[in-house]
Amino acid sequence: MKIGIVGDTHNNLRNVAQIVRLFNGFGVERVIHTGDISQPKTLDILAALSMPVFGVWGNNDLGEQEELARRAEQLGFAFSEPPLELIWHERSILVVHDPLEMHGVLVEHHELVLHGHTHLYRHERQGHRLIFNPGECAGHLSGFNAVGIVDLENLSASLLKF
Repeated sequence: MKIGIVGDTHNNLRNVAQIVRLFNGFGVERVIHTGDISQPKTLDILAALSMPVFGVWGNNDLGEQEELARRAEQLGFAFSEPPLELIWHERSILVVHDPLEMHGVLVEHHELVLHGHTHLYRHERQGHRLIFNPGECAGHLSGFNAVGIVDLENLSASLLKF
């Protein structure tokens, strides 16, 4: 199972439309958003994804969170406060926005940890665990934005730059 990873879209609608094209073209089975959507218009564009969307709220979602939650529910997206724990393809996944949110909730059985917030690429192995953040995707310079693809079969991650 391949999943798309994106975060910190910060209402950059042009980039979000590109992200939708990338994920739809790559054929991922699900998408996880690690927070900081910022405005409901972003969710409307993500609605063009051909796969289910899951995610957590980020610190920049607080002012719009009620409206974001309402829109996410209307679109059938599954968003929650961090931490979000999932078990997909027999892998235990922990999703947070800020990497500091891992403290106190990260336990031995988590094999994949996803976060955003920093806008910095992170691909770190800690024993059996992969910690991943694809980094910046809301920037205005072409070629410097990225989203991630995680293959749960072999617990590997790669970047799609745009």
